[in-house]
Amino acid sequence: MSGRGRLTLAAYGATMAASAALLPLVKPATWIFTAAFVVGLQSLVGALTRRVPLARPLTIGAQLLVTVLALTLLFARAEAFGWLVPGPDAVRAFARLFEEGVNDVGTYAPPAPSTAGIRLLLVSGVAVIGLLVDTLAVTFRGAAPAGLPLLALYSVAAGLSGGDAGWLFFPLAAAGYLLLLLAEGRDRLSRWGRVFGGAQRPGRPGAAAGDGGSVSAPARTGRRIGAVALGVSLVVPLVLPGLSGGFLGGPGSGPGSGGGKGGTISAVNPLVSLQNNLRQPEDREVLRYRTNAVDNSGLYLRLVALDQFDGTSWKSSVRPVQDLPGTLPRPIGLSQNVDTGETTTNLVASTAYEQKWLPMPFPASRVSIDGSWRYEPAGRMLVGDNGQSTKGARYTVTSLDVRPTAGQLAAAPAAPAELRREYTRVPSSLPADVHETALRVTSGARDDYERAVKLQNWFASEGGFRYDVNVASGTGVHAISRFLKDKEGFCVHFSFSMAAMARSLGIPARVAVGFMPGTPQPDGSVSVGIRDAHAWPELYFEGVGWARFEPTPSRGSTPAYTREQSSGDTAAPSAPPSAGPSDEPSAAPSDAAGCTAQAKHQGDCGPDQAVGAAAFDDGGMPLSRIVWLAVGIVLVLTLPLLPLLWRTRVRARRLGPSGGVLAVWREINDTAWDHGVAPDESRTPRATAERLVRLGELPEDAAEAVHRAAGAVEELLYAPRPRPADGLAKQARIVRNGFRLAASRRVRLRALLAPRSAVRVVWATRDRAEKVREAVRAAVPSVGAGQWLRTRLSGARARGKAS
Repeated sequence: MSGRGRLTLAAYGATMAASAALLPLVKPATWIFTAAFVVGLQSLVGALTRRVPLARPLTIGAQLLVTVLALTLLFARAEAFGWLVPGPDAVRAFARLFEEGVNDVGTYAPPAPSTAGIRLLLVSGVAVIGLLVDTLAVTFRGAAPAGLPLLALYSVAAGLSGGDAGWLFFPLAAAGYLLLLLAEGRDRLSRWGRVFGGAQRPGRPGAAAGDGGSVSAPARTGRRIGAVALGVSLVVPLVLPGLSGGFLGGPGSGPGSGGGKGGTISAVNPLVSLQNNLRQPEDREVLRYRTNAVDNSGLYLRLVALDQFDGTSWKSSVRPVQDLPGTLPRPIGLSQNVDTGETTTNLVASTAYEQKWLPMPFPASRVSIDGSWRYEPAGRMLVGDNGQSTKGARYTVTSLDVRPTAGQLAAAPAAPAELRREYTRVPSSLPADVHETALRVTSGARDDYERAVKLQNWFASEGGFRYDVNVASGTGVHAISRFLKDKEGFCVHFSFSMAAMARSLGIPARVAVGFMPGTPQPDGSVSVGIRDAHAWPELYFEGVGWARFEPTPSRGSTPAYTREQSSGDTAAPSAPPSAGPSDEPSAAPSDAAGCTAQAKHQGDCGPDQAVGAAAFDDGGMPLSRIVWLAVGIVLVLTLPLLPLLWRTRVRARRLGPSGGVLAVWREINDTAWDHGVAPDESRTPRATAERLVRLGELPEDAAEAVHRAAGAVEELLYAPRPRPADGLAKQARIVRNGFRLAASRRVRLRALLAPRSAVRVVWATRDRAEKVREAVRAAVPSVGAGQWLRTRLSGARARGKAS
């Protein structure tokens, strides 16, 4: 195998080794095979185009093109031309998937479900890193700088893992980078033979001048950049913000994490952390409240409503928010004929509980709270604005106690067509057995109310379902179908399945996420713990509005209107509210054991907009700030090395097989310039050589190499028949090593990272711009562009008439 072939395989292996650090973030981790296919395809195209050979920009362009075609085939083939060529529809599909992926990334805690959006972000991100590594290491033959994109990939993955999982993959990523450096070293040896090390510093023990004992400059450069990469990879995961919610959070701050009472409660997405929370031996309080309701068993504290089901998960719609009004509008669909009462609840959130969504009884009619809070009318939810969270919040909520009768629910007319279309939509991928089971369970029901009650009772008591937090979580269509067969799960399965089945029957449904009522305390307050988090379906009935149902067995309370009622049933009266908020929340655990449901942040059309399945967020750093932080890290690490990359490329071209005597001479002069000896083009080559030896304080072998190169230049310029000059590239390397040995550490570092000769890029750009201006002036005479254009047009018309 050729040297470049080995280098290509090493670059591919290093990319995939660093990508392994992302494996703990998403389950199942099958996306890694897709990424390996895409990166392997672009590596193969790169190897073939370099073998042709094509110019470097064309090689990179070909790799980029095949990457786009591969991503189109994998993620947007239905919208593309011939499954491969992306058109406007494919671009829109990519934009939609990218937006969904960003929202999912900001919501799910590791390990997140492998949604289509997350897979697109992972595969395309690894492909970009793979292209950068292949370009730097193989196309431009700079394996050492290729460690920077590998470092960025590993550091971000390790920082987001939030625990020890990321450290397990560090040896794998480091081994991939070291193999890449070794492959480049072998490639260099295969092209040049033994790498000449140059002279030693005089007086260095164990080596004589000129014995070649020093390590080659490329190896030293690789070691230094490798050391920097190692140091940064150790430091970056430590300085990345420790978030405890969403995909950008980690498990280290949740209950039972050993963080003590001063940590932030890990109220994260239920699909990936709820089971761990439920297994914790200690519950922690998130809020405490006092209420004037005599019976608070139905006082669920609601956070957010999930009203979109795309086949993968339930999500919140993107809706506008508005300023919090003094009195909230009457709930949609609630008729004046339905009996209602009014309940006042004073709540205090724990200082360890940070959440952008405000827990409150549903439906709230008035909310008194300090801070920056916005109101979302469709879901009747409050969301914090400009970083506002529930941490330590004290607030009072006046809510309606809606008491419909079974007769009113049974006689409810059809919902408005627009609402029905929105809240009965199910994905085309919903298995047929879900709808068939819903029809079988509700057989004999006369109306939507009876169908809803039959579904609830089937899940809660009659269907043989068992509550079990050890069942793998899931919210997609196949998870629902599997849950209906296995008949075991927790509140996520029960609420999402009932809502999906209700929609398949034409009943408007959504899923609410929040907390169960909590546990009464001796002082009259009620404590709500993290394990009281819960999910339940809400079904819409015209005249009543959104009504809560409880299909999860042994959790929560069954609403009174779903039980058999007599005509004389009346609601429990309300007692006067307590005088003020309760004391600071205590650490007393709640005895109730609940389960969280998937919840995503709903868009507020402002700085805190987030789309997707809402989670119990901890109010941590926004996703946009994390993305810019990662971009900033890459830029900070990459931009200072651009002069180094340019100088390495120029040196390789000058000293390569296509370089000549004059190119080698320019390289020697630029090397001297980089080490502080400015060029003097007025001198002859021989005089220039003497000047470089004197000012550079070059050792003997380097001085001889300079004079040999100067002699070759003079012979080329003045001899009638110049003899072939062999080995000049080797002489240039000896000269460069001599300058490095004679220079101080500061000068060597400056020559490596900020070479003075890099100013030639500015000069070349200026010369090209001047040539363009001269060409424009030559094409457009001084008579003026307008007159010149009129003259050319009149001449063209005259020639046309003559013909």
